[in-house]
Amino acid sequence: MDKRRKRRMAFVIILSLLLLCCLGVCCFLAQPSFGRNPSGDRLERIRRSPNYRDGMFRNQMSTPVMTNKKSRWQALWEFVFADRKGLRPETALPVVQTDCRQLPDTGNLMVWFGHSSYLLQVDGKRILVDPVFHAAAPVSFVNRPFAGTDIFHTEDMPDIDLMLITHDHWDHLDYQTVTELREKVGRVVCPLGVGAHFEYWGYRTEQLVELDWEEQIPYDSLIIHCLPARHFSGRGLTSNKTLWGSFLIESPSLTLYLGGDGGYGPHFKRIGRRFPKIDWAILENGQCNEDWRFIHTMPEQLGQVVSDLNARHVVTVHHSKYALSRHLWDAP
Repeated sequence: MDKRRKRRMAFVIILSLLLLCCLGVCCFLAQPSFGRNPSGDRLERIRRSPNYRDGMFRNQMSTPVMTNKKSRWQALWEFVFADRKGLRPETALPVVQTDCRQLPDTGNLMVWFGHSSYLLQVDGKRILVDPVFHAAAPVSFVNRPFAGTDIFHTEDMPDIDLMLITHDHWDHLDYQTVTELREKVGRVVCPLGVGAHFEYWGYRTEQLVELDWEEQIPYDSLIIHCLPARHFSGRGLTSNKTLWGSFLIESPSLTLYLGGDGGYGPHFKRIGRRFPKIDWAILENGQCNEDWRFIHTMPEQLGQVVSDLNARHVVTVHHSKYALSRHLWDAP
């Protein structure tokens, strides 16, 4: 066999392997769990949003995802192969398994399921926020829940009046969870564009309410406000095709602010001025990193967030179930 033929064969083999890799990636990204980007009338509405410019949603101030020269893929590679000592607890965490189907029908309460998933009952209305009961990543083995924390499942949930989704990242919007809950959920409230995922996953159009920042809807005695957050969105290779946000719930008995994910910014002070009687603020504290300090609240900033909001009480979330950053698991 001459050298030219060998080179030709090597080229064919390499090209075939590249094509197989591309085919594998395409098949992986074609899974239903990746959802769908907005299109049609939904996309036309998005294009009219003041927060959507040049083909994507934008934060209210300059917000680079990475604060150094690393790409997100480089940061992910470093995280996966870094020393993981201390990122996860060595023993199972003690967890109280509340029977959510036997909760009283009246009164106000919160049941936290770890990370950013929790059930609220406000003036008798049951509100499920960012439920993730299966995988917080495209493949379940990448980021398993901490031992002892994986005790709540979709079958443990009562009927849900409202499901609130702050944004479409995997650790806040889990395909398997929301499809299993479909028949239990009355209405889904989410930022602009996120409804495209739910519609693709079998939810009825009339179940979905998509809000831009500074929009609100009444729901019986409640008012649900969608407010800004300093973050980003995306489940696949593209980012910021859907909006992210925080929510504020006004009821006759109390006002709750649900911060979702996001870095510190002047929007917290504006929200505090607009809503001067926030009884409870549910804020992220964890999965933060100096490399992405603009899109997650750093520990030293949390007190300022609380002060800006002038919240009477605070509950922190976004911790104690997954290791998505490099800090010690119990640092939050």
